[in-house]
Amino acid sequence: MKHIHFLVASLLLLCSASVATAQETDDKKDYKPTPHMFVGIQGGIQNTITNVNNWKLINPTASISFGAFFTPVVGARLHVNGAWNKGGFYTGENASRTMVKYYYNYITTNLDLMLNMVTMFGKKNYYPVNFYLIGGIGLNTAWRNNDANFWKGMYSSVLNNCWDGTKLSHNARIGGMLDVNLSKHWSVNLEVSANSLSDSYNSKLSNKDDWSITVQAGVAYKFGYKKKPVEPKVEEVWATRIDTIWYDDVEYKDVTADRDIKKEIFFAIRKSDVTSEQEQISAVAEFLKGVKNGEITITAYADKGTGKPKLNMKYSKLRAEKTKQALIEKGVDPNIIKNIEWKGDTVQPYAENDKNRVSIITGHGIYTEKEKVVTKKFRTEEVRYQVQ
Repeated sequence: MKHIHFLVASLLLLCSASVATAQETDDKKDYKPTPHMFVGIQGGIQNTITNVNNWKLINPTASISFGAFFTPVVGARLHVNGAWNKGGFYTGENASRTMVKYYYNYITTNLDLMLNMVTMFGKKNYYPVNFYLIGGIGLNTAWRNNDANFWKGMYSSVLNNCWDGTKLSHNARIGGMLDVNLSKHWSVNLEVSANSLSDSYNSKLSNKDDWSITVQAGVAYKFGYKKKPVEPKVEEVWATRIDTIWYDDVEYKDVTADRDIKKEIFFAIRKSDVTSEQEQISAVAEFLKGVKNGEITITAYADKGTGKPKLNMKYSKLRAEKTKQALIEKGVDPNIIKNIEWKGDTVQPYAENDKNRVSIITGHGIYTEKEKVVTKKFRTEEVRYQVQ
């Protein structure tokens, strides 16, 4: 429980430091944040995972490290961690079983790569609070395994690969560290790491690597910063010159154009209805707005394939008259409608029979339009510029 209290206190310390340094920014510093070196010490708890109650196997541990950050993102360290370690096993079965602990010592030397995830994805080279992703490889040396050797005679089925003397093992590490800058040189940190060790490190053969979990809080001293280069003051010298500025002078002149229009209104069999809201009627009315000397002709037809000539002549007349009436209702001046005609089925303007049930509006008008005229011109301006 004391170990848990120590961890909670470390977290509170980091939170307090984060609040105190939240307003610190890079532009207030007269030094480059990288490259720099650091030395740090840490203390915390460690546990080598096994098949018993691991809460009872938590040990105190301590570390010392020396390293450097070469860029705002990439750093490396030599990290030495060690203290006591515990292993354990059960005797008996079910309710009668008892947990037996055995102790040994270890020291781990690792070369770790450190990646600053905050500067990697941030927009600045310096932040007061950083998170490092840590990964590395090293050597773990364990010794003084007397307790396990004492118990192996009675419990060889559990302690099935008990070592004596010195045990060497690889140590592959992955972890993360929260680091909070208190000042230019000092920071506090909280690190959690998982370490892969060779099988039987804990005197038990399981045909897979053993794992050690470490949680530590610490302090680091950072040094070796370089001063930011001081920009030399340059005396400003100014002069003036006369520049020629070319530009487009735009004017618009009136031009007239004679435009033609043709619109068709198709009908169903024995139909002659036309409304002022039909698309073709609206298009003709819009065309005639602002027109001079405009005139239109309406010619209506009936299809030869249906009906008799007399009836077809009647329908074509109705179609012509109703087309004229719809134009007038839409606002077209009657004087512009120069002629209306109906041809019945005597003339078939289209090869397709059904298309000859049609009223065709044709015409033209004189329009006045604005034509853009661009002339290249120039002006002179006095410009002040810096010589040095």
